[in-house]
Amino acid sequence: MKTIKLYDDDAYAVEFAGKVLSCEQIEEGYAVILDKTLFFPEEGGQTPDKGDIDGIEVLDVQIKDNIITHTTAQPLEVGKMVQGKIDWQHRFYNMQQHSGEHLFSGLAYRKYGYKNVGFHLSNQIVTMDFDGVFTKEQLDEMEWEINKAIVANVPIKTGYPSKEELAALDYRSKLALEEDVRIVEIEGYDICACCAPHVHRTGEIGSFKIQSAQNYKKGMRISILCGFRALVEYQKKSEIIAGLTSILTTNQELLIDNVKKQKAQIQTLSQELNIAKQALMEYKLQAIPSEKEHVLLFEQGLEQLVMRNIVNQLVEKHSGICAVFVGDDTRGYSYILGSKNIDCREIASRLREAFGAKGGGTAPMIQGQVLSTQEAIRNLLEK
Repeated sequence: MKTIKLYDDDAYAVEFAGKVLSCEQIEEGYAVILDKTLFFPEEGGQTPDKGDIDGIEVLDVQIKDNIITHTTAQPLEVGKMVQGKIDWQHRFYNMQQHSGEHLFSGLAYRKYGYKNVGFHLSNQIVTMDFDGVFTKEQLDEMEWEINKAIVANVPIKTGYPSKEELAALDYRSKLALEEDVRIVEIEGYDICACCAPHVHRTGEIGSFKIQSAQNYKKGMRISILCGFRALVEYQKKSEIIAGLTSILTTNQELLIDNVKKQKAQIQTLSQELNIAKQALMEYKLQAIPSEKEHVLLFEQGLEQLVMRNIVNQLVEKHSGICAVFVGDDTRGYSYILGSKNIDCREIASRLREAFGAKGGGTAPMIQGQVLSTQEAIRNLLEK
C-alpha cells in the first residue's frame, strides 16, 4: 500500500493526522510506517523533513517502492491515530533552495544547453553538477537574471499530467520516467520532473546567490544558496569583513589591497627570519666538535628547507647519525635524520616502534613527525 504523500497536495501544511500501520525496532530507533504523511523523505538529492510524531522526534525519513518510513526515537502504537508536525522553517528553507535550483538549471539548459547531471541539497549548501563549463561572465549574468525572475514573482505550478499530456511536454528529467511523473513548471524558465515541495511563486525564494563554481568531471559544480540561508551566509561574511577592516584599520574597498600588502610584508619578513636562523645555525654547527660521531639537535621554528640544509652540512663532517628535531613536547616534532654510513631507516623504525612516529625516505635520509618528549627521544637515540 503506497503512502499517501500529503506534501504533494499542500507543501505549506505543517500538521497532519495519520494511522500507524507498522512499527519495528531497528538499530537507529524505530521504523514507523503511516498510511499518510506530510514528511518529505530523502529523495531526489534533497535531505528529508524534520519534526515529530506525537511529540516523538523524527530522526530520518526514507522512501522505497512508494512506501515512506519514518525513523523515530521512541516506538508508536500500531493502529493508533497520531499527530505529526514538521519543522516548518527547515521545510521552507529547503523549498527556497530547490525552487532556486530549478530556476538556475532551467536557465542553464535554455541558454547554453547544459544539463544538470547531479544535485544535492543539504542543510548547509546546494550543489549542482553540469555537463558544461560556464564562464564567470555567464554565471554573473545568470545570477542577475534569476534574481530578476524572483522579483517578477512568477507562479510555480506542480501536478501529475496524463501520459498523453506528458508526451507533449518538453521537460527536464535525469530519469526515464513513464508513470506518476510530477511536473514542476516555472513559466518562461523551466519545466522539470521533480518530487519535492516547492514555493508557490518565485518571489518566495527571496534571493539567489552563487557561492562557488569549480571544474568537475569535464563539467562544472555550482554551489548556491537562496532566501534565508543566503541571508545567514551574507551576515557571516559581513561580520568577517567588518572584523578584518577593524583589525587592518581600513575600509571595505581597500581591504584586498591591504591584505596583499600585509601578505607581501610577511613573506619578506619570513625570508629575512629564515636567513637569520640559517646564520645562527651556522654558528651552532661550527661549535660542534668535528670528532663527534653522532649529532642530535632540538630546535624551534625552522622550516623544512633549513632543516635539510643543516643535516646535509652535518653529514659531511660527522660519520654517524645526524638528526634535527623541530617542535615541542606538546605538539610533537618534525624531524630529519641523515647519515652517509648508517641506514637511517633502522633509526626511523625504532622511532615508529617506540612512539608511533610517521615518516619515510631512503637509507641516507629520513624525514617525518613524532609525538613524544625531547627527553624520551634523546634517551632512545643515545642508546
